[in-house]
Amino acid sequence: SRPCSSPTPPSSPTSLPPRPGPATRRPPTMATEQTGSRKRKAPAIEGAAASSSSQGWVAAAGEGPLLLPKKQKRPVTRRSLVPYLMGREVGARGRAGFRGFEGRLRGYAVHKLPELLRERELALGTLNKVFASQWLNARQVVCGTKCNTLFVVDVQSGQITRIPLLRRKPEPPRAQPSCGIHAIELNPSKTLLATGGENPNSLAVYQLPTLDPLCLGDRHGHRDWIFAIAWMSDTVAVSGSRDGTVALWRMDPYRINGSKAWHSDEQLPVYAHIRPRDMETIPRSSTNPSNRKVRALAFNHKNQELGAVSLDGYFHLWKARSTLSRMLTIRLPYCRENVCLTYCDELSLYAVGSQSHVSFVDPRQRQQNIRPLCSREGGTGVRSLSFYQHIVTVGTGHGSLLFYDTRAQKFLEEKASAVLDSTREPTGRKLRLTCGRGWLNHNDLWVNFGGMNEFPNALYTHCYNWPEMKLFVAGGPLPSGLHGNYAGLWS
Repeated sequence: SRPCSSPTPPSSPTSLPPRPGPATRRPPTMATEQTGSRKRKAPAIEGAAASSSSQGWVAAAGEGPLLLPKKQKRPVTRRSLVPYLMGREVGARGRAGFRGFEGRLRGYAVHKLPELLRERELALGTLNKVFASQWLNARQVVCGTKCNTLFVVDVQSGQITRIPLLRRKPEPPRAQPSCGIHAIELNPSKTLLATGGENPNSLAVYQLPTLDPLCLGDRHGHRDWIFAIAWMSDTVAVSGSRDGTVALWRMDPYRINGSKAWHSDEQLPVYAHIRPRDMETIPRSSTNPSNRKVRALAFNHKNQELGAVSLDGYFHLWKARSTLSRMLTIRLPYCRENVCLTYCDELSLYAVGSQSHVSFVDPRQRQQNIRPLCSREGGTGVRSLSFYQHIVTVGTGHGSLLFYDTRAQKFLEEKASAVLDSTREPTGRKLRLTCGRGWLNHNDLWVNFGGMNEFPNALYTHCYNWPEMKLFVAGGPLPSGLHGNYAGLWS
């Protein structure tokens, strides 16, 4: 509308613009319509060009929504192998677009690796029975033996380097034979190594990669041999002993490093002596109260729970915080010689190795979904176990490795020899990797066993190096009186 003042000629520069005619008149509620028109700008393309604007105004006027709602855009999934490899180069692991692909690729490799492995024996001299082993890097493995020797073997050159054991200064060297080193474990960041000391009742901790001594847990600790070790974090470890106790140790490298000194005469490092922060006793069973020795440990990092196996045939579970609080105790279905334990993060499952079976324990359920597997290898039992994804590797007392698929609930099978223009089919026989002869001392005890030239080696330890697709296996003759060793690299 025009103002009430005197009219101004149309040619005047201060005149208002002419009133819009019917062809140029805009709706009075332009601000609100602009908001609605923005929302409908993209769908309006679906209609004809001549009627798109009129349909928009009709919908805004309430005569019915004639425009389709805007569709949600789906994330673009790149299925090419090229961006996946580029993502690995820059360290972008775990990307959503390739998580499933990477999992399937890793599962395929785990399934196919056992049948491709070939053995190369390693000479260990006259050492007696390797009980424990862990990879330090791509070519070095640290091992512990029954003759109380801690050494590092180079799997490429075969060179052996002995590591001095930790002991208390006033204590003279032990003259009586000890049980040896049964456990070696690396903390999650691979900066510390825990094992047994010269006195097998004590816990020795070394720094990595130098293997300099850090501390010795020998004050108010175990009264008998340490059989198992598990790390809860980078500075907290748990040990299980033959005296029926579980001890929690805390290492503070910064405080301990500040207190280290050098002996004035021998120029040897003086390491700290620590005591456990907490100790728990295995409950006595009614069936076998005198045999509650802790034989193996495994830690669940996700739930912060510690599992233990005792020789009286029970599985124990603790909640691990600053102290240990017992949660439950389960009687195992097979109670003879339960000597090894492992845990699978993917399946939230414990596996226990006994004289003739591998039992699976899920603490969340009373009834176990996976039935125990039988591994009767001449009655020699299961001596080492490891879990990777859904495959369980079983080291037996008869010198062979078996592989069990928990999804299919059966052992991996051998494949028939390849024939031209045909694929390799399963034969129905278990895939079994038989280890070499190793070394055996032909002493008087060997003569008492009949003087056999070949004696099967018990595979007391094995450990995988998955980035390099290698498997280190070691052990020795099963009878306690025989002296010998075996070590092999499967790749």
